[in-house]
Amino acid sequence: MTKSSESPRRGEIWYASTGGKRHAVVIVSLDQRNASERVGSVLAVPFGSYGAEGPTSKRMEPGESGLPEPSFVKAHFISVVEKKDLVERLPRRLSQHQMRELVAMINRAIDPDAPYRE
Repeated sequence: MTKSSESPRRGEIWYASTGGKRHAVVIVSLDQRNASERVGSVLAVPFGSYGAEGPTSKRMEPGESGLPEPSFVKAHFISVVEKKDLVERLPRRLSQHQMRELVAMINRAIDPDAPYRE
């Protein structure tokens, strides 16, 4: 993944090779960082196959995420992923509304006073 035309974009869902396994992640870093040739990484939030909904996680159905099975996006596991480890872009990306929800979950993961409605 080296060409700028292949640069990941905010809201896109990718498979990343992390720890020898392939995991689905959603890119959350700003596109200016994502497209920069001087920055070799992105910020990403992983999906997991199991979990529970809560202040920092949300269940997403295949029609929402484009993943083959229901998955949980887990904002409390936000991490730095090397661009070279992004191996496959999925055809679906999160909507602006879904991204706002995800950013709110990230805020709750780091700010105990961030609002949350059950």
